[in-house]
Amino acid sequence: MNAFLPVDRVGRADRTLGSRQLAAMLPDTAGMRPAYRHLAQAISTLILDGRIALHVRLPAERELAAALDTSRTTVTAVYDLLRESGYAHSRQGSGTWTALPEGRTLSGITRLLGPQDTAIDLARASPGLPHQALVDALVHITPQLAEQAHTPGYHPYGLPDLRAAIAERYTRRGLATLAEQILVTSGAQHALTLVLGLLSSPGDRVMVENPSYPNALEALRRARLRTVSVPVTDTGWDIEITESTLRQVVPQLAYLIPDFHNPTGCLMPEHERARVLRAAERSGTWLVIDETLADLALDVPPPPPFASHAAKGGTGRVISIGSMSKTHWGGLRIGWLRAPARLVTELAGQRVATDMGGSVVDQLLALALLDRADGILLPRLDQLRLQRAALVAALTEHMPQWSWQLPPGGLSLWVDLGEPVASALSERALDNGVRIESGACFATDPGIFEQRMRIPYTTPADTLREAVHRMATALAAGLPAASTARRPHWVA
Repeated sequence: MNAFLPVDRVGRADRTLGSRQLAAMLPDTAGMRPAYRHLAQAISTLILDGRIALHVRLPAERELAAALDTSRTTVTAVYDLLRESGYAHSRQGSGTWTALPEGRTLSGITRLLGPQDTAIDLARASPGLPHQALVDALVHITPQLAEQAHTPGYHPYGLPDLRAAIAERYTRRGLATLAEQILVTSGAQHALTLVLGLLSSPGDRVMVENPSYPNALEALRRARLRTVSVPVTDTGWDIEITESTLRQVVPQLAYLIPDFHNPTGCLMPEHERARVLRAAERSGTWLVIDETLADLALDVPPPPPFASHAAKGGTGRVISIGSMSKTHWGGLRIGWLRAPARLVTELAGQRVATDMGGSVVDQLLALALLDRADGILLPRLDQLRLQRAALVAALTEHMPQWSWQLPPGGLSLWVDLGEPVASALSERALDNGVRIESGACFATDPGIFEQRMRIPYTTPADTLREAVHRMATALAAGLPAASTARRPHWVA
């Protein structure tokens, strides 16, 4: 088996939405009249939320009718209404394609950019950067920036000094790394997207955890990859299921978050990491390891890099992804990946086709902040412990019927509500000034984790207490039936 796939496989994603895939995203219209209007409304909502991409071909009417177990006349009426309202258009001989009406914006993107209201935001588990740390770093980089201004400024691999600093961090953590094995990216999500574009093609199987990080799952869907899930519970991974999935499915890639897993907070034990690695080597699967939370150890020592097991005699088919978004600031769009040097070269070649290289200013700022990492990270860990304790105390007081496992690190609690009311509570909480997403948005398949919510402890203690109080008030007032259309999940 070749270690690498040719770059020319990039960008050939199928732009057709399958009938069964669309049907799984739509509500049951039994008892709804007229059904075609409810279906058209659901599809237009999914387009606005970004759950259905623009310029994608919708299923043929006959196929969608069969998938929905309804008449073709109903589906024809749905498509007619979508075209009339601007959410679809037809091309002679090539079907019906999604569109955006003039004057409308994608609500999911608006949600990500930040609403202009006063709601407490518990949808994004990302801390802010201390003001003085940012000011000091900006002052420090000014002379370096002046020097860089006389150069073209394109660095597809990343600034050499930043690559060396990231490599040295891996070496200190127990995994000898050269700068040639590092590619600096515009955040961890960018790193994942580059890997998917190079090492997979539409229809390939990818093993993922269930639940998992929603934005990563969305990247897999948009790449038209077939996900095969393995469970992560409050007690961690079922390694036997993981091993058997690798053996029987033989996925092209596996995307895992072993360090303070998002959203459960679990930490994969060392002996289980070794077993996963051996199973992946036998199946020829590339392991894509998301380590963006690895430095946020609150009650245990920071774990060594997952790939350190591969260095002890493995084949090295491990790609490690990191970022400064969780440890420093999400507004600093700096991430990276560690991989074999040859693969880094191919990924850099693919990267040039999209963005030529990252911002020199951001990279210099990142380098300065990494040089001061202990001065930023250690106080942050103390603050997170205090905020976690405040959240636990508030939940214990106001929501004694809820339960959770205290995570040894990371940024959030994975809370069991005891009943499947998460989506309804999410909608009512927003009315009470709290923005939070249902656990369902972390699921690989629709309809599960409705009894769960991820609650971050990245905001001040007083804010967390107020948020829990508002949620308790919303719950006491009684919950409406949750919306039948899946809500956007712009979480971080």
